[in-house]
Amino acid sequence: MTIMTPDGFTRHWRQPPNFPLQVPFDYRFLPGIEILDYLRDDEEVRFTILGDDDWQVRMERTAAFRTAPVEEVITWPFRLVHFNLARFYGDILHGFQEQVMIPWRTYLSAQGFTWQRLAPILFISTEGAASTYHNDNSHGLVWQLEGTKTFHSFLDPDKHLSAEGAVIGDTTGEEPPEHDAADRQSVTMQPGDQLWSHALTPHWVTTKSVLAMSVTLSHGGLSHQGRFTERELALRAYWDKNPDEAWTHDLRNVRY
Repeated sequence: MTIMTPDGFTRHWRQPPNFPLQVPFDYRFLPGIEILDYLRDDEEVRFTILGDDDWQVRMERTAAFRTAPVEEVITWPFRLVHFNLARFYGDILHGFQEQVMIPWRTYLSAQGFTWQRLAPILFISTEGAASTYHNDNSHGLVWQLEGTKTFHSFLDPDKHLSAEGAVIGDTTGEEPPEHDAADRQSVTMQPGDQLWSHALTPHWVTTKSVLAMSVTLSHGGLSHQGRFTERELALRAYWDKNPDEAWTHDLRNVRY
């Protein structure tokens, strides 16, 4: 069921599993290969060369990633992430603030939501690439822009990872653990598709096309009329006991 109304969103955002939604953002991105070519040499971009080739090939590709012809680079299996897109609102993401971030913040505020931060994250990957198995401390509005990805999570995350375990990062790894396929929620996302990913729930993403690009609007400290989700309450309880670590957990899975 795709959530398309404010009431539907406020009813479903508190509890897993993830759900599709459709927010009619009026914004057109540049082609993924152009954004990749622009960002790959940026000092804040993070990327990992993947594949079954020997380590020497991966090392050579890592060294050449920023300068090799981009048409060649997209034939390599890799994953890339950039967390600081606000720097590009004046060039490759011109208009993104006005056409995406401001309307979405306005929508949330009108429905009684508050948050402590709300920022976009860009992901680019190639065919056969997979993210790590991890959880985020933030709720994410995942927006598939180009290519095809499958977003894997669990119908009942508590069966696989408690909120307390998620807070201390028990999920982080290259591969998901063995599990019953019937427990898994796998959503294949085509360009234009959107998915709500709940905070502190384990997930992983696989790429099914030559090049895939998505943006996730990441919501930290999201609450509705003063109420947080149950899993986020576990995070905030941990921070109460460990105030020096508050928000630093957001940097835990920068490897993507």
